[in-house]
Amino acid sequence: MGAVATMKEPGFFVPKDLRDKARAMRHEPTDAEKRLWSLLRERRLGGRRFRRQHPIPPYIVDFACVEALVVIEADGGQHNASEHDRRRDDFLKRRGWLVLRFWNNDILSNPGGVAEEILRTLGGRTVPHPIPPPQAGEGVTS
Repeated sequence: MGAVATMKEPGFFVPKDLRDKARAMRHEPTDAEKRLWSLLRERRLGGRRFRRQHPIPPYIVDFACVEALVVIEADGGQHNASEHDRRRDDFLKRRGWLVLRFWNNDILSNPGGVAEEILRTLGGRTVPHPIPPPQAGEGVTS
């Protein structure tokens, strides 16, 4: 897996316009995004924390579990064989993210099945923290 910059690492920067766009998008979710967020919020799914409309420059993803490097996208018909989505998925994969895509219709008609698939994926995803904790004898001294 390639190097992954997280929001807390030095050098990670989200441009203000991208951050503002992500905030605005949180206020205008689709029906499928609302339904999916009801499954993901407050660590309801596998105890994992998800963020919605999360910026990963230069993109904004629908949902992201940063600790597992999993992106979840709710797709409508406009995403069918989209070249933009393929480029974005390739970009994210090169940075260590796993991208799960679900059709809006599946999210709305079979939320339990979608949740099961996400849980299966999360079960095998642990990513070491990019900055390891201090070893014994290092760090804070008294």
